[in-house]
Amino acid sequence: MKNFNLCLLGFGNVGCALLDLLFEKRGELWEEFGVNWRVTGVASRSLGWLVAPEGFSDEELVYAPLAGLAQKLSPAPPDVESWLAAARCDVLFELTSLEPLTGEPAVSHVRAGLEHGAHVVTANKGTVVHAHRQLSELARARGRRFLFEASVAEFPAFSLFRGSLPAARLLSFEGLLNSTTTVILDEIASGRTFEEGVRRAQELGIAETDPTHDVEGWDAAVKACALANVLMGAGLKIEEVGREGIRGLKDEDVRAAHAEGRPYRLVARARLDEAGRVSADVRPERVSPRGPFASVEGTTLAIHYELDVLPGLTVIAHDPDLTSTAYGLLADFIEATRGEG
Repeated sequence: MKNFNLCLLGFGNVGCALLDLLFEKRGELWEEFGVNWRVTGVASRSLGWLVAPEGFSDEELVYAPLAGLAQKLSPAPPDVESWLAAARCDVLFELTSLEPLTGEPAVSHVRAGLEHGAHVVTANKGTVVHAHRQLSELARARGRRFLFEASVAEFPAFSLFRGSLPAARLLSFEGLLNSTTTVILDEIASGRTFEEGVRRAQELGIAETDPTHDVEGWDAAVKACALANVLMGAGLKIEEVGREGIRGLKDEDVRAAHAEGRPYRLVARARLDEAGRVSADVRPERVSPRGPFASVEGTTLAIHYELDVLPGLTVIAHDPDLTSTAYGLLADFIEATRGEG
């Protein structure tokens, strides 16, 4: 049995959901996996680099304003490397926001965690798109794990192939990987405006104040690139993924397509051609009533795989929420620390 020092870098909605799940599953982690944990570091733009080398108390994490804990270590660490060292970090959860064009500063955070000697678990898909190979090699060299199940969707994607589909070759996939655009298109189809659709997605907690990354296809493109690079060995750069968002769709066309039973959805695709090249793109399409996405609406996510040993495999996450994302992080934590003690 081992006690792990956990550091949370980024403490927004996902970080809070992860903390809630860690508290809820604390008994199961100890009884089933021999794992105990304490949070020794919390950091964000608003909080700075907070450290409690012996662990924050449960009451401090749940009930106290974390900004009031800044005096736990004085002076405060000046950077991520010093913060990790001061917190004696065993597992870093990198939960900062996506920057699609470079993946920074998340890539540097993950690198710092691995160089410190910690396992790193992230929900930031930019780290996978821009530095998957380099960070994975660094993790192997340091005898640590770099895991990212929560980075693409609220259902098993990477671990599905790693654990349940050995030696299966992925030939293509198509997916509805962005729930914000689905909600917006559903709202337009029901007679509302684009702006009302955005507000509805924000009310549901799935869209940011600025929904540009969603509606212009960046979020789905980064996810498609990550999946293609990890599962198909594509080596794609984000600028090589074709990208068309939903802003160009006319309201009347969206409503007509819905009335005909072939609604518009933002579809992400990747395919392997006969020459062994992988291409990927994201664009709005009308989906077939007999296809794998016929019943997908609202916040539901789905992906359909074509493999050399399976003609078709569809995975659907019905109305996932922040707990679903947090579970991907928790599962990676268990995988990373399995067998340690």
